[in-house]
Amino acid sequence: MSDGEVLRASARQGEQGGGRGLLWCNAVLLLLVLASAFSAIYSTHACRALYTELQALESSQWYLHEDYGRLVLEQSTWASHYRVEKVARGDLGMTAPDLALLKVVPQ
Repeated sequence: MSDGEVLRASARQGEQGGGRGLLWCNAVLLLLVLASAFSAIYSTHACRALYTELQALESSQWYLHEDYGRLVLEQSTWASHYRVEKVARGDLGMTAPDLALLKVVPQ
């Protein structure tokens, strides 16, 4: 065999081996691209689902805050000094003590 034939034979073997290696490399890269695409799709879906849940929770928070405001207003109405005194005098028959009956206790 001449030097040219040896070089051509080794080049053919290198092309065949390199072709397999390139095929495996392409297959691995294709799998990585697909995995990356599916992970992007999944993360987008998860983000949208979490945003929907956040919107529902914020809506619930708004309603609860509104109810709390109404309850605070109602509590302040029921606990006003005027109403307490009115109930004490009218319903319970309570009166203020005479000033003569008051005693100051020293500390």
